Amino acid sequence: MLDQFIVFGTLALALVLFVYGRPRYDVVAMIALMVVAVAGLIPASEVFGGFADPAVITVAMVLVVSRGLEKAGLVDMLATWIERFGSNMYVQLGALVGVVTVASAFMNNVGALALTMPVAIRLAVRADRSPSYYLIPIAFASLLGGQITIIGTPPNLIIAGFRDNELGAPFRMFDFAPVGFCVAVVAGAFITFLGWRLLPVRKGQGSREQLFDMDAYLTELVVPEGSPHAGRPLVDVQAFHETDAVYVSLLRGNDHPHMPAPNEQLREGDVLVIEADSETLDEFLQKTGFLLGGSKDHCSRILAENRQACSDVQIGRELSVAEMEFQEAVVRTDSPLIGSTVRELRVRTRFGVNVLAVSRRGERVRSRLKATRFKAGDILLVQGGADVLAEAFRRLACMPIASRELAFGSPRPVLLAAGIFGVSILLTAFNVLHVSISVTLAVLGMLFTGVLTMRDVYRSVEWPVIVLLGAMLPLGTALESTGGADTLAGALLSFSGSLPPAAILTVLCVGTMLLSNLINNAAAAVLMAPIAIGVAKGLGASPDTFLMLTAVACSSPFLTPIGHQSCTLVMGPGGYQFSDYWRVGLPVSVIVTAVAVPAVMFFWPL
Repeated sequence: MLDQFIVFGTLALALVLFVYGRPRYDVVAMIALMVVAVAGLIPASEVFGGFADPAVITVAMVLVVSRGLEKAGLVDMLATWIERFGSNMYVQLGALVGVVTVASAFMNNVGALALTMPVAIRLAVRADRSPSYYLIPIAFASLLGGQITIIGTPPNLIIAGFRDNELGAPFRMFDFAPVGFCVAVVAGAFITFLGWRLLPVRKGQGSREQLFDMDAYLTELVVPEGSPHAGRPLVDVQAFHETDAVYVSLLRGNDHPHMPAPNEQLREGDVLVIEADSETLDEFLQKTGFLLGGSKDHCSRILAENRQACSDVQIGRELSVAEMEFQEAVVRTDSPLIGSTVRELRVRTRFGVNVLAVSRRGERVRSRLKATRFKAGDILLVQGGADVLAEAFRRLACMPIASRELAFGSPRPVLLAAGIFGVSILLTAFNVLHVSISVTLAVLGMLFTGVLTMRDVYRSVEWPVIVLLGAMLPLGTALESTGGADTLAGALLSFSGSLPPAAILTVLCVGTMLLSNLINNAAAAVLMAPIAIGVAKGLGASPDTFLMLTAVACSSPFLTPIGHQSCTLVMGPGGYQFSDYWRVGLPVSVIVTAVAVPAVMFFWPL
């Protein structure tokens, strides 16, 4: 009994910390693992056994394969079909939902969303509609698509692992398809034809000019003769560290304007374009003695049309902005930016980019930028070279959302990546190889054929998720070995009383859905799978029925923006409020439950 008390207490504490969001979920999972390990509930030789679990390896490899498909341009080609449709809302949204659903069945949910979000925003702007009509629907579609295959979402892999331990064989690649397809079709149709109407019009990511209004913040300053800063590097200008002013570009003589390095030395007559509000500008001028330059009209046009030359009224020369790139990106839930400031992370020095502005829920953050602590879902306006921006976004775990021309990739990489992945799917579907082996072979195939590089491989893995899974799986084992899962299953059966099996399945589904809206869905699967097996045993029913329903419920966090990364990432670009999610998420959850329970009972009889 003491062992169960320790397990329940540890899991309760972990749930509280998961919901609170501090410390990060992977750290919480490791703390919980250490508690049960020190308590002796897991043998020392098995404490870190979760990291060798096939489910964990498969999740990591699927993330890498997703990167390969993205890099080859396979899903980009699908996404371009959407822009061939007219301006009809139903047709546009139906195409978006369909592409995201299909893509999410075979690749990472967030990856599929990232490829279609810029397209959705561009369609909204062209049709003069709010992006809020598009973004929650495609985020929900990414969750629905993941339910169709074993590799579509981590909960399916975890559930398959529990079935392997219980029945001696895991679920196969398309065992989830009958139920998942039914749920995705019905719920997707609801979202396309009715659900989007339940969403309010929000001020989202329309355009860079509308969102950030940067022309009011860009100013030219001239380094005067005799300035004490002449001959010193920019990084030594203390006013940049003491105020929120950010240097955007430097113009010197007849040279083209460029984004200066921190160690570039200033000279008399240099023209600096800085980003600052009026209060910060006054403070900066007092500290530096720099002089106001001429018109800043060209600065706003730089932001509006990155590569269009424009003339400076005062200086009287044509400015080329070929080296100046501005792009928006959303802060992901695993970004090192979260909870930190630009100054603390030394973003300019370490990553070679400028963060010029921050938007949160559709509104520009007006507080001092260098003191602003970032949150998941924030939109950043970032400046830097095109190649530098791409690398910085990867390292900072930010998802670009600015309108862009889609990269299609040449036919050979697309066909090659698709062929490698297709062979992997077939080997798994026909039970030739375990899914963990087939996707690992797919990664090796993409690596040796040049679709991926070693850098791509290591940077594609979401390590916090891997740590979470590796730490939580032994906790699930401890929940079973101590009898805790049977205790909770018995409590659920007692609560359900003499209800028919369909009602008990409904209670299990609703309870699991609520949990998945509060914590990571992979963690929810680890906690609920043993309970589902216990309930099945108590009823003398097949564990398959309860495990399959648990898989669907774990992948249905539609009520909050914190249950899944896809929901979090659209919050900023859509300008959503917390309550907007349940407006459409509640009916979607009801539909999923209403479809999943009878579908599970039909395809996986008790």
